[in-house]
Amino acid sequence: MGTNASGKDTPVDYRFTLANERTFLAWLRTALALLAGAVAVLHLLPLDWNEAQRTTVGLTLTVLAGVITAYAPLRWYRVQKIMSRGEPLRMSALPIVTTVAVFAVCAVILWGNLW
Repeated sequence: MGTNASGKDTPVDYRFTLANERTFLAWLRTALALLAGAVAVLHLLPLDWNEAQRTTVGLTLTVLAGVITAYAPLRWYRVQKIMSRGEPLRMSALPIVTTVAVFAVCAVILWGNLW
């Protein structure tokens, strides 16, 4: 239950609540995959990279995983509150941040393997 703009209590449709939860879990899976990639780059893969390149890629993936892990529950909570009030959702910057960071990691990997 929540309060909409007119001051009346309105239940949040459970489908939207469950969709919000699925989005939260998708962000956590993304963070876990990034963290697994960081561990692989830093400790498991026998790459012929210099230490700086390996550290840059591994730490970038680790930081991005941490940001997503911290952001996911905050976004989930904010969306629940907004839905309960019947307000429109604002666009999130995290998909763009994630895209740019993953692109940067790809560029570092390609740069290191081509030159």
